[in-house]
Amino acid sequence: LITGGTGTFGRAFITRLLAVPGIVKIIVFSRDELKQSELQSKHKDEKRLRYFIGDIRDVDRLKRAFEGVDIVVHAAALKQVPATEYNPFEAVKTNIVGSQNVIDAALATGVSKVLLISSDKAVEPINLYGATKLSAEKLFVAANVYSGDNMASTFSVVRYGNVIGSRGSLIELVDRLRHTGRIPL
Repeated sequence: LITGGTGTFGRAFITRLLAVPGIVKIIVFSRDELKQSELQSKHKDEKRLRYFIGDIRDVDRLKRAFEGVDIVVHAAALKQVPATEYNPFEAVKTNIVGSQNVIDAALATGVSKVLLISSDKAVEPINLYGATKLSAEKLFVAANVYSGDNMASTFSVVRYGNVIGSRGSLIELVDRLRHTGRIPL
């Protein structure tokens, strides 16, 4: 299962997973029904894909989605720095509380491996986005203690850097403002 499965990372990861023999099922968990519909159209003949509308802020929905799941890749987050600065508590509720919900749902349903996709901005954060991702990392590392001696669930973190062409990237900004002749940085 991939939270944020319709985002930039999720879509690319799904394409790679579909090329791996032996993958039986991939669950796309996201709150964006339009992007899910677009993904379904792109992979219309792919029987291994399942789509689950939901928000990581809703722990009960996560528990339902995680039933019978072996691996969760947690990529859902508010990621655009200006949006998180302007809407700070929304960033906290999604990136921190939502990550704790992923942990709680995984522990409750016995998911064996859970991977948080974090950010290079979590290194000595200078903005709220980086601070929320660092907090999520700390929650994930600490969750291994809650898993108990038998380590029913293992929680890991990987930091993901900037991606050319992703939403909110510099390339998108340049393309959008090229006609003005001025690109503020």
